[in-house]
Amino acid sequence: MVGSRQRPEGRPESVGRVRVALGLLSGVVAVALCVVLVDTYVLRAEWWQVRHTVTGAPVAPQSEAGPPPGPLAVSWERTTRAHRGSVAGYDGVAYQVARGQVVTASGHGIEVRDARTGAARWSYRRAGWSLLGWTSTGSRVVAYFERDGDRGDRALIAFDALSGGLLWRREDERPAAVSRTTLRWPAGSDVLLTTDEGRRTLFGVSAVTGNRVWRLALPRGCRLFEGGAHPSDGREDLAALGLRCADSRGDRGGDPGGDTGHRSRLLAVDPTKGLVRWDRRLGSRESPEVSMLEGVTLVSDGTALRAFDDGGRQFGAWKGDGVCGDLMCPGVLAAGRLVVVYHPDGTGPEEDGPDGSGPDGSGPDGSGTGENGAEEKSTEGGGADGARMEAVDVRSGRVEWSRDVPAYAALAQAGGQVFALRPRLSERLLPAGVDIVEPGDGSTTTAPAPFSMDPDLPGVRPWLAAAGGLLYAALPQAAPRPDGGARLVALRGGLTGTGPPELGGVPEEDWPDACALLKKPDLAAVRMAGHAPEPSRASVGTVRLPHPVSCTYEPRGGRARAGGRKSPEPKPSATGSASPRPSAGQEAVPNSGKDGPRKDDPKKSGSKTDGPDPDGGQEAVVTGLTVSVRWVADTDEAASRMLGTLQAAQAQVRRRRDIGGDEAYEIGPTAGMIALRVGRCVVMVEANRPPGAAARIARSVAYRLRHMSESGS
Repeated sequence: MVGSRQRPEGRPESVGRVRVALGLLSGVVAVALCVVLVDTYVLRAEWWQVRHTVTGAPVAPQSEAGPPPGPLAVSWERTTRAHRGSVAGYDGVAYQVARGQVVTASGHGIEVRDARTGAARWSYRRAGWSLLGWTSTGSRVVAYFERDGDRGDRALIAFDALSGGLLWRREDERPAAVSRTTLRWPAGSDVLLTTDEGRRTLFGVSAVTGNRVWRLALPRGCRLFEGGAHPSDGREDLAALGLRCADSRGDRGGDPGGDTGHRSRLLAVDPTKGLVRWDRRLGSRESPEVSMLEGVTLVSDGTALRAFDDGGRQFGAWKGDGVCGDLMCPGVLAAGRLVVVYHPDGTGPEEDGPDGSGPDGSGPDGSGTGENGAEEKSTEGGGADGARMEAVDVRSGRVEWSRDVPAYAALAQAGGQVFALRPRLSERLLPAGVDIVEPGDGSTTTAPAPFSMDPDLPGVRPWLAAAGGLLYAALPQAAPRPDGGARLVALRGGLTGTGPPELGGVPEEDWPDACALLKKPDLAAVRMAGHAPEPSRASVGTVRLPHPVSCTYEPRGGRARAGGRKSPEPKPSATGSASPRPSAGQEAVPNSGKDGPRKDDPKKSGSKTDGPDPDGGQEAVVTGLTVSVRWVADTDEAASRMLGTLQAAQAQVRRRRDIGGDEAYEIGPTAGMIALRVGRCVVMVEANRPPGAAARIARSVAYRLRHMSESGS
């Protein structure tokens, strides 16, 4: 018999090895368990990631009415910072007004406020995650989050719309066709639309339980667009989604995800049961822009704007490769009429169908009628701003009225009226404008908005809604810098005033003459004694201002003394301000102070000079000089708010405290533009060169305005 080796203590050596192995295994298990626990309860734990607030305060629904015609005043406003997440393109801000609340969705999360007062109700944010989609149906709001840097880690979270209470959460669903501009995806009748990884199948997910209730395979060779400006939309009883499908005339069996051999289609689905209501082929390979109104579906695909009723009958089509520009054409439904704004100068040939006809059944030359006999609307003509508004009867497809309009940025309807947001009240004035349009005949009343805007800024698509006697407007802005954000303004009816409503109730006589803000000594001080003023006037609706609102100073005879060239005229920007040509160097010497214009003597005054004279001791002549009265408000506070919205929409702004007015900002990369406020007046001074000339002249303008205000002239 062979015995095992004994340790000095009398234990067999094999038993010691087993205990060592068990100890090592226990250590490995303990480490793994610690890693799992730390990942679950620390790294992924909601107790530190999530900031979730709820409310128990009741809120009453709002009536379907906007503010009355006339001047508008700010009821409350809120700015939301843009979120620059790890997924490009999903950094916008979107809004919705419903059930007495305003929902704000951004990459940061969901924020809900009382629609009447702007008071916070509930919110949800998640650190290290970005909100990439949201939707609402019934009494529920659902948000889609992805972990920053890991798109495979995602969560679908449902909330009670009124209290913000958490209802359920799923980690294996992804929304169908999220819009990059509004972050919305379609839902309706308490059902959310989701899709699979390949985007070839639609699922209906209950907004009540989070469970799947139906499944719909998309047509063969089709898939959902992965992203787009607005590739889908929905309401409670219908959802419409753009599909990317293999072209039957080309590579039928090709991959619809490729760059060739495909066309877009529009699929309308009943969200309750997942049944296809109708399916229409479009004329482009691009992701369509879809907008759903109550009973009407609008779709723009880069070749035309088409309007379908609930049965899929096309009752209107506006052809043109630029008919909607870069954004979806604004449209609302009012009194059985579709009121839509489009760009008639964007017309172009539409691609032919398989039989040589247009995609809508029109003739090869684009004439004739569309599908189901729908009349094709001509897009000839247009207004001075290149836009046209039409009212189309949904039943017959007949155009009831059509007229030239400004390039409206957004439309809304409430109480049988249509509200239209125009980026500028007038070409030479600063504020935006709001038109109230009667859908029956197109008659319009105009009022200034208490803010200025630049619709071309990124961050939020200009948006408008009306409810509870208020008008809600969302506009992009460059502040807070550097990423920018969106400003939501709730507007109510303001005081009527003694002047016309088109001017916010301010009498026309209160507007100063822009050409009277600089006198001969002011011009002589900057070597412009030989320049002549060229006045420009402005009108709003039927109101024409009695004095020039802008004055450009040009050399007599059209030749400048320095350089022998005519000064270029400043061009207006999207905000209504002129943009001077950039010039190198520093500012010139100031020429005025609190007591009025003064001679430049930096040695005596001890003040900081704006820079050396470019002529080596002799001051250069000012060129490209324009002085503009951009707005006269009813109060100093309203004028200050107007100037604040102007500087908030500029990428580069510097506060100037040496101009002499109540407020002043230097705008742009150079020192060629100064915006200032003196009392109720907002004035813009622009000078191409020399550098700093705009600041010098602005001091004289501020002095003259102050003197006019004190003397009552």
